Amino acid sequence: MNDTMPAVQAVPHLDLDRYLGQWFEVGRLPLKWEDENATNVTATYTLQDDGNIEVDNRCYDNLGNPSQSLGRAKPVEGEPGQLKVSFLPQFLRWIPFTEGDYWVLKVAEDYSVALVGTPDHENLWLLAREHELSQQVRDEYLAEALAQGFTLDAWITPRQDGRVVSDIELQEDVLKD
Repeated sequence: MNDTMPAVQAVPHLDLDRYLGQWFEVGRLPLKWEDENATNVTATYTLQDDGNIEVDNRCYDNLGNPSQSLGRAKPVEGEPGQLKVSFLPQFLRWIPFTEGDYWVLKVAEDYSVALVGTPDHENLWLLAREHELSQQVRDEYLAEALAQGFTLDAWITPRQDGRVVSDIELQEDVLKD
């Protein structure tokens, strides 16, 4: 991040109970670990007994095969809009500096749309509860991303047709291998 970029600001209040559940990825900046051609990308957040959040990311890869990545998010104490996320296997999560920042930058009053990013301006996601989002709402949220210093030249809009990778598809894919 250079000194002329505005600082990334997480929302000052986040009702975690309302944020939990399933989200469709409407758009994102490129990620080294996610196929650029992935479709029907979803993220489901589930509160665990220990206060952490299970993160269940699912999609269909460029060949149409189901894919899943499980992680854990921890709320940052005193910073309601900030989470620390790790997708390392459970037995490696003790290693320091293996958690990434996940900041909610804007969320709709009804928790139907959210803009999430990282403070280094490298990662950005536009999430919605429905698989379609009006252009007006997209523009509003992407304007917020621009105002917070994100560059959207490489923005990816995955195909979303409402399909969600099911547990059965994941099990069948494992059996196939």
